[in-house]
Amino acid sequence: MTTPTAVALEDAKVAFRLGDGRVYTAVEKAHLSVAQGEFVAIVGPTGCGKSTLLNVAAGLLKPAAGSVKIFDRPLAGLNRDAGYLFQADALFPWKTALDNVAIGLEIKGTPRAEALPRAQKWLTSVGLGAFAGRYPHMLSGGQRKRVALAQVLIRDPKILLMDEPFGPLDAQTRQVMGNLLLDLWNADRKAVLFVTHDLEEAIALADRVVIMSAGPSSRIIGDWRVGLPRPRDIFEVRLDKEFHALHREIWSVLKDEVMKGYAQSTQAAEAV
Repeated sequence: MTTPTAVALEDAKVAFRLGDGRVYTAVEKAHLSVAQGEFVAIVGPTGCGKSTLLNVAAGLLKPAAGSVKIFDRPLAGLNRDAGYLFQADALFPWKTALDNVAIGLEIKGTPRAEALPRAQKWLTSVGLGAFAGRYPHMLSGGQRKRVALAQVLIRDPKILLMDEPFGPLDAQTRQVMGNLLLDLWNADRKAVLFVTHDLEEAIALADRVVIMSAGPSSRIIGDWRVGLPRPRDIFEVRLDKEFHALHREIWSVLKDEVMKGYAQSTQAAEAV
């Protein structure tokens, strides 16, 4: 039996109509697949459409052309098989950490008496078992990310969509969160589509690293398989010779696109 592909974009095009009537093509002819249990990272210059592709996979954006399939079925509306972890905090400030995690079940109709102990178990799994009664303002940035991760995972999505989830964190906390994510992912190997600006983070976490060109009309221009053995430790893997060799190879392509993106943003700022 053939295993279905968790996410498949075929020649996807994403375009937006601007206020003056012009059409801006953000992404063009995007071909991307994520197998069940595969961790794929997307890297590219600022504004190249990384988050746009993630929103297409989530069903938040409908492509102007091409197709989107989830487990080999055409996606119509929201992707109910996916959990989405955003860069910005999405916690309810008036709810405790426990209630913020439990709400992931409650909105699906799970009785509160059942949701709370399951939420406590997930808080414990992300190292926050003793922080159940704290409100978001009482938690550090890294702790809030742990709560948000538990909030998504408690629903047991088949696919994880992650949009620079560790971007606002300091370097040390990002590495701690990276190791936590890998530990949780290793437990059941969900399909993961992970957007990041950090090439080192992408290589350290992923099975494959996909590179996008500078926009507009951004395209996928590279797809590298990461052969580093698992399980991985984020702190240690960056010292591996294979890690550095792969980083040099990918950066030789990515740096040109980064400079193009920077030049375009500078020209746009000067034109204002």
